[in-house]
Amino acid sequence: MIGNKIYKQVFWFNIISYTGVAIGVISTVFIYPHNKEFLGIVRYVDSLAQLLFPLILFGGGQALVHFYPTLDEYNRPQLFKYSIASILVISFVLLSILLLGTTFSQWNHYYYFFYAFPIASVLAFVELFKRQAIHIDKIEIPALYEKIIPKIALPTIFGLLIFGYLNIDSALLAFVISYFILFVLLLFYILKHFKLKWGFKFKSLFSEVHKKEYYKYSFFSFLGSFGSILAFRIDAFMIPEFLSFEANGTFAIGMALATSLAIPAAGVFAIYAPKISAYLKNNKIDELGKKYKETAKLLFFIGAVLYTSLVLGIDSLFKMLPAYDKLVDSIPIIILLGANVVFNMSTGFNNEIISYSKYYRFNIISVLSLAILNIFLNIFFLTQTNLGIIGVAYASLIAMVSFNCIKLLYIHIKLGILPFDKDYFKILAVVCIVFFTFLLLPVNSNPLFNLILKSGLNSLLILYITYRLKLIYSLNYWVAKLYKQSH
Repeated sequence: MIGNKIYKQVFWFNIISYTGVAIGVISTVFIYPHNKEFLGIVRYVDSLAQLLFPLILFGGGQALVHFYPTLDEYNRPQLFKYSIASILVISFVLLSILLLGTTFSQWNHYYYFFYAFPIASVLAFVELFKRQAIHIDKIEIPALYEKIIPKIALPTIFGLLIFGYLNIDSALLAFVISYFILFVLLLFYILKHFKLKWGFKFKSLFSEVHKKEYYKYSFFSFLGSFGSILAFRIDAFMIPEFLSFEANGTFAIGMALATSLAIPAAGVFAIYAPKISAYLKNNKIDELGKKYKETAKLLFFIGAVLYTSLVLGIDSLFKMLPAYDKLVDSIPIIILLGANVVFNMSTGFNNEIISYSKYYRFNIISVLSLAILNIFLNIFFLTQTNLGIIGVAYASLIAMVSFNCIKLLYIHIKLGILPFDKDYFKILAVVCIVFFTFLLLPVNSNPLFNLILKSGLNSLLILYITYRLKLIYSLNYWVAKLYKQSH
């Protein structure tokens, strides 16, 4: 079973993440609908930054995790320093290319790259710092900075824009500045807990890790990350081109609420990454298989409880809010993308297993194939149907299900492990029976009563049955721990 230290890290990571989600949800429901156009622009800039970010990082974050266990105490800081130096060099080259592009580009939205570039550079450093924080068991504060600062900054900027203190350009500039604040805080925190001797001679590092092997792994990691952006963030580019920034804002509201379901997975995946790498390096496939099942079962359980309650209560929740008319269009997006998120959670850390194994090249083939599929699906739904942004959500769902099924099959063929056991299917049966029971109940005219009756009791009943059947170790572990502390 997972050690107490891991549980503690996951617990605090999730608390911090859900605090950020709570701020984000409140902002999404009460603030962002007042200017969907600006929200669409922010999402567009953020997606451009996500597109540039893998170029700048160039696999440095994954390489830090992949090679870290094989290095001695002297070369581990060297690897971290080399990753920092790489980000600085690539950032300079990329900025030069973007500046040169202004001479030739006729694209109306090209200037958004200059808002996206500094954000992308900060994101590259943030990712690297997070990976290093995991190695020194200091994930909580970096998670606090990363999850909270942007969530506070954006609604503040929205408020200033709505009340006329900022225009769109100055609001975007303020958005960029908030990321630099995040960078400075993270930099000081990491350097406080991980002392570096500055110097840029890496001969000893590449005497222990072959340079060709390092660059090959980094390149394939970059291709995987870049392909993932194309596969799963392409909608943010295509909606403004085919529809409007306002439609992009509506989609963003749905995505923000749906992706909040994935917070537990983010914590588990981030904390387990070095352990997965170590299991694979030491060929401990049986132990890896046990963790694979354990985490997939836990994440499916959490995702299913949250998703079923969301589906049962989202319309009632929105009806209690003054902005219902501005939010109702996002409900189908929330339901479809929520299913997308839960399916991804339910298959465990299959992406990490492939990334840190000798089969990491498979990620490139699958992700790039998926990117092509998703682009095709988006074009099809946006040009050949009248579904609009709902069609984009269908495209994302089809792409994610396809992607995860292929990875599950590949891991089973190569390593002989799957993330499922009999308790997993018992949880699935419990969730389905409880959910459909409450779904078939008549809807009450009082939205608050309906929310409590359906969403609230659905969650409590699934939790109670799962606890009584002892299907999730960590659920019984925490209940027992809290009971012991209260007595």
